[in-house]
This record gives sequence, structure tokens and C-alpha cells, in this order.
Amino acid sequence: MSTPGNDRTAGPSAYPDPVRVLVLVSGTGSNLQALIDAAKDPAYGVAIVAVGADRHDIEGLERARRHDITTFVCRVSDHPDRAAWDRELARQIGAHHPDLVVSAGFMKILGEQVLAGHTVVNTHPALLPAFPGAHAVADALAYGVRVSGCTAHLVDSGVDTGPILAQRAVPVEDGDTEATLHERIKTVERTMLVDVVGRLARHGHTVTDRKVTFS
Repeated sequence: MSTPGNDRTAGPSAYPDPVRVLVLVSGTGSNLQALIDAAKDPAYGVAIVAVGADRHDIEGLERARRHDITTFVCRVSDHPDRAAWDRELARQIGAHHPDLVVSAGFMKILGEQVLAGHTVVNTHPALLPAFPGAHAVADALAYGVRVSGCTAHLVDSGVDTGPILAQRAVPVEDGDTEATLHERIKTVERTMLVDVVGRLARHGHTVTDRKVTFS
């Protein structure tokens, strides 16, 4: 991924047309479905070539199969340690030759083997750098913020620390619970992710000192 002080450019010429996207999921796959729906339009510029998961028997995998998208599962528990899991996940991802990997509700931290070989996009239910980590919505409510939201970012070796691609604000309403706020954030998050992946596919991007510019 990008390093402060360095430039990295990925333009349209770096990708075939359409861009080959691999999606990683851990649950119901609502973000995956939004991408599948968008990719039905040839003008979107994306072909979803595979869907990977860290567990069996989840709705996200079934969504992919209903659309004849290749799936695979790579469970941490099937490997002696996280490093071995990371190597196998990198191998399985690489077998599909994606131009872009999208972490769509994938509830595992990706290791160096995956990140070394792929550009990975993730979404997070907060306005980073505020409230990183797995409890972002609860943490934002506990802090008493009046505006929360979601962030799309490139994944690096940290936890929700990669360069920011897009952000959308979601007001916090009186009486909000973690569940009600998170549901409104997820609705906005899906739209944001579809927009970001499409822009990356059609236009490419440049990262300079953490600042992302779409070509």
C-alpha cells in the first residue's frame, strides 16, 4: 500500500476492461449484493470474478452462487496459525487474478501476504480516523457525537488506517441505539461502496502522502 512521502498511481491502463473484482464476505452480503446489482450494467466497468469467505453456510456465499459467481472458503481454524491462513487466503485470491479486492463485511484482519499482492478496499461504519475497530458505532454513541457516518478506504497493515477514498455523514438522532444508527449507516455505506468501486474501476486513482485522487 502507499507509504507517506511516496506516490502510487493506478490508472485505467493498469486494468483490463472490465475490472476484475473479488469480494470477501463474512455474513449476509448486503454490500456484495449492491455490487452484483451494479455490475449488471456494462457501463459500471466491473466483473465480479469470485467471492471468498472465512466461514461456510453464510448468506453472502449463497448470494454469489445464485448469480453463478465462483466462491471459496478459507477458514482460520483450518490452519496452524494466522500467517499460514494469510498465505492460503493470498493464494486463493491470486488464483482468480483480481485487479481489485473488496472487503465487504469481511470480519478478519488481512495479513501482509494478501496486502502485498493486491489493492484492497474496505468500508467502516464511522468517519475515520475517529472510532476505528470493531465497535465503531457503539463507540461513537458512547462518545456522544451528533454526526457519524461511514468511510471507504484502502487497506494497509493497520486497523482502519489506510488512505481514505470517500466518506458520507449520517446524523445521530435522539434515542438512537447501536442497532438503529448502524442500520442507517449501512444503507448509506452500500451506496458509497458502489460509487467508489465504480470510480476506481473506470478512472483509476493516485495516492500521494495519503491523499487519494481519482484520475
